[in-house]
Amino acid sequence: MPREPLSTSARWALTSLALSMLMPSLDTSIANAGLPTLAAAFDATFQQVQWIVLAYLLAITTLIVSVGRLGDGFGRRRLLLIGIGIFTAASLCCALAPGLGWLIGARAVQGLGAAIMFALTLALVADAVPKTRAGSAMGLLATMSATGTSLGPSLGGLLMTHVGWQSIFLLNVPLGLLNAGLVYRYLPADRTASMRVAFDYWGTAVLVLTLAAYALAMTLQGLTLILLMVSLCGAGVFVLVETKARAPLIRLSLFADRRLSSSLLLTLLVTSVMMTTLVVGPFYLSRGLGLSGAMVGLVLSVGPLLAALGGVPAGRLVDRFGARRMVPGALFGMVCGCSLLALLPMSLGLPAYVLPMTVIAASYALFQAANNTGLMAGVDQDQRGVASALLGLARNLGLITGAAAMGAVFALATSNPTEAPAAMIASGLHSTFGVATGLMGMALIISRTPIKCRSEPARDSVRPAKTSID
Repeated sequence: MPREPLSTSARWALTSLALSMLMPSLDTSIANAGLPTLAAAFDATFQQVQWIVLAYLLAITTLIVSVGRLGDGFGRRRLLLIGIGIFTAASLCCALAPGLGWLIGARAVQGLGAAIMFALTLALVADAVPKTRAGSAMGLLATMSATGTSLGPSLGGLLMTHVGWQSIFLLNVPLGLLNAGLVYRYLPADRTASMRVAFDYWGTAVLVLTLAAYALAMTLQGLTLILLMVSLCGAGVFVLVETKARAPLIRLSLFADRRLSSSLLLTLLVTSVMMTTLVVGPFYLSRGLGLSGAMVGLVLSVGPLLAALGGVPAGRLVDRFGARRMVPGALFGMVCGCSLLALLPMSLGLPAYVLPMTVIAASYALFQAANNTGLMAGVDQDQRGVASALLGLARNLGLITGAAAMGAVFALATSNPTEAPAAMIASGLHSTFGVATGLMGMALIISRTPIKCRSEPARDSVRPAKTSID
């Protein structure tokens, strides 16, 4: 099918969605590089200033599904404008924070705005561009996500050094005002009928508490087992509440659609492995290969940069060949990259590390474009907000789980990564990416499992058919 050209209005609408993905992605990592500076500014310990990052991530993780469902009922464009407003105002409050407690609280509110932006951006693609350009649009949004995450530490360090820590938050104010104007002017207005959906308050409360318990279990030491039990019980209560709710937050029948449930599971597995590269990489590069701190940062930026640059070309491949063909290919590439790292001889030096990381990053860009396009193309109009939010939730849970679980594998293999000799660090790299190879092999098998559902055209990314979702 030929690709329709984008009108000027569609281009600006897509620009607004790209900004809506870039801004919260940038703030996911922009404060990390400046934690020592913030600790000195507020006379706080490292453990205390870590909550500047954790408050933001926890707010996104716990609220993203709820705001996605709210967007389906309240109006996605309208709620996106509110989210941009919350994010921008909270950023200003962060910059004006008189103390650490104020800053952490403002970051949590900023996380609410970010959750709205993350949840609704993908859901609005179908309203912004023609179906034949959906893959390219998803690729662009994947590029913006990777660009924001990779640019955050370096931009944050530069601004803190030359301008001051407040500048990393003030940066969002003009960007937010510009983005709000673009959304208001160019995104299509919400359908009036979509505003008549009731909201599941009990389900929202239970889900928020359940996800908060799980996220804290992955980030707090000493209470992991207790919090995991709380989250497990909460999941059971949530299922019970949703089966009796008049207007459930998440229709449990969604998960009966193998396409959606497998896409979410693949997202969780892939992002867990991608987090592994950020957990293990710094130790291997510094203690294993003996690189300086500046070189470590430069090498670590290669993966996210390649993922950013590969997003748009990957989206074009999806538009041409279809999402279902591209997902297994992307996962096979990740299996190959992880396998190379699992067998990597340290004697081959830095080039031998960069090569498999390049394969992993390019494959990840293709996976994001294909998986996101395939998932959103098969979801009914009134469920796109919650489906997009579930995709964001799976990504965040994968990042949290990857940091905790794969970090534990690496720590177990090296005894103590901060003091282990180079040979033991290399052994830890091999063990950790051996596990990662197994996870990607499992993901590849899942992606190749036949899905018995409605018949569909070959290019499923551009011709969505009606699903069985009720």
